[in-house]
Amino acid sequence: MDQWFTVDRIDEDTYIISEYRYWEETHCYLLNGSGRSLLIDTGLGICNIYDEVVKLTDQPVTAVATHIHWDHIGGHKYFPDFYAHEEEPGRGYLFTGDLIYKDTLFVYYPSTDPGAYLSSLEEMALLPVERVFPAHHSLDIQPEIIGRMRDAFQGLKESGKLRHGSGTFDYGDWAVWL
Repeated sequence: MDQWFTVDRIDEDTYIISEYRYWEETHCYLLNGSGRSLLIDTGLGICNIYDEVVKLTDQPVTAVATHIHWDHIGGHKYFPDFYAHEEEPGRGYLFTGDLIYKDTLFVYYPSTDPGAYLSSLEEMALLPVERVFPAHHSLDIQPEIIGRMRDAFQGLKESGKLRHGSGTFDYGDWAVWL
């Protein structure tokens, strides 16, 4: 498919490779270092993301997954150096995978743990984050959302609602479906 990927430049070494034609609008990130490049998530695998990556770097590429949902590892087959491992870059960038994004967070899946979600948000709130890069939807996310999400999840825990099947809770620019 022509024009499956949209590429945006964050800075001189960092790119967003987006799949806007997919309803969850998956975003992958390419970070070019001095001798290697790092691709965070490989998208759906509908089209070959490797073809886009080689336009942006001539260095060897290591691909990592923020998590192993199918829409984040579909293109891993194009990268022999692929890992399911999380790593926080040193520029104050936070690549959140499915943890933080503007829309309804799907925490109702049997494979999700609402308590672990809260723990992750508590850990993220301690980081010196300057920019947040989600795996889906809007890229216009300010770091303050991390604290708001943490507080909302803490409130759900205190009210006994931080569990599967308790419903959908709307917080304005984001929601959570438990």
